[in-house]
Amino acid sequence: MFYWNPQYLLYMAPALLLMLAAQWYVKSTYRKWGQIQTQSGISGLEAAQRIIRAGGLREMAIHQIPGQITDHYDPRKAELSLSSNVYQGSSVASMAIAAHELGHAQQDQEGYFLLRLRSILVPAVNIGSTLGWILIIVGLVLNVIGIAWLGVFAFSGGAIFALATLPVELNASSRAKVLLRNSGIITSPEEERGVNQVLNAAALTYVASLFTAVMQLLYYVSLIGGGRRRR
Repeated sequence: MFYWNPQYLLYMAPALLLMLAAQWYVKSTYRKWGQIQTQSGISGLEAAQRIIRAGGLREMAIHQIPGQITDHYDPRKAELSLSSNVYQGSSVASMAIAAHELGHAQQDQEGYFLLRLRSILVPAVNIGSTLGWILIIVGLVLNVIGIAWLGVFAFSGGAIFALATLPVELNASSRAKVLLRNSGIITSPEEERGVNQVLNAAALTYVASLFTAVMQLLYYVSLIGGGRRRR
């Protein structure tokens, strides 16, 4: 089958290495700044509540959820979910993560275009990621290149989603720094440096995701292009 093609490694090995490096950097940065407590000493929950008030955000439900770095803001329900370490913790990492998710809440409240676009893309990406490679396989097996290209088009939604996600996440991180500063939660240069490192590490994972999606798409394009040249 085509997906065992050794050429796949030429495209995906660099992406895999970048993804592994990004995950390692996130975990090591989170571990470092997760052990350094803020001078304010407040928990992630208290920080979120203070940021909501200071940032003029609308009130929202804040839930504690299991796992590590599972924090997220749900624009459909306007709810904030914080992992246990962030919800209860008072570390620099906890403050950075809670503020980042509230950056998304601020985007939602202001109607940030790229956040809305990303939400709209979700159903198409879910369908395209499954249907796309099926069409590619069928097209190549039956030697009907048009069907294969249709699969590439469907599969490209993942790369478009990753491309839209990156600026959304970077913007949320920029907002988080402002929210933390304006709320008086981060007060020292060391804490600010820690917030920057945590948020920058998180951003690298989205860069890696985009690179992975693009390289996978390029692999399929090269595969179909090669198949057409052999006809």
